[in-house]
Amino acid sequence: MKNAIVTGGTSGIGLGVAQMLVGKGYHVIATYSKELKYELPQNMEAIRCDQADRAQTHAFVEYVKQNCSTVDCIICNAGLTVRKSFTESTDSDWNNMMEVAVNSHYIMIRDLYPLIPAGSRIVFTGSQMGVNPHATVLAYGVTKAAVHALAKNLVKEFDGTGTTVNAVVPGFVETPWQKNKPEEIKQNIYQKTAIHRFAHVDEIVKGYEYCIDNPFINGSLIEINGGYAYK
Repeated sequence: MKNAIVTGGTSGIGLGVAQMLVGKGYHVIATYSKELKYELPQNMEAIRCDQADRAQTHAFVEYVKQNCSTVDCIICNAGLTVRKSFTESTDSDWNNMMEVAVNSHYIMIRDLYPLIPAGSRIVFTGSQMGVNPHATVLAYGVTKAAVHALAKNLVKEFDGTGTTVNAVVPGFVETPWQKNKPEEIKQNIYQKTAIHRFAHVDEIVKGYEYCIDNPFINGSLIEINGGYAYK
């Protein structure tokens, strides 16, 4: 059985991708940082790992090394948003957002490199905010732009192996994190998208499946934003 890692894989987009991979016959190891809210499907396990804490990232890597002979798919999905204005954000806020989205995934792929066989798949979760700057949380957009760059640069490290590296770049998605957002703000966001709604998780998951199933998609940013209208 092939093994897959899905960081931030127990809710929202990450859970949707993990379930898709289980359906394809993978054994999935997911990370989560706070609490486990959903019952996991068969052939999926969840390891608590706060990827803002580098020691926990290294401990997770060691767990994978001890329990997997290969890592055939890595979904770098975990991210962090600290909702503060530019001038109110602290050094710690910046460092934590960068650590989760960029540094922890760089470390995982680097340290698990010997376990990644030819023809594997690596897919990052980017963001439309890394393409088009948003009005809030400057650091989040910068971390996602860095994620996009990391995906493209890693292609060179897997040159000739058949392993592909891509990033799915969602717009706004109807995840549990969005449920408490005021309706007025939601409606404002809807008007910035030509389809006038958030994406459903399964619509975004199809982008990851496309990257996994098509061996010629490599070094690409797959934007799934409903037609961002720049209003």
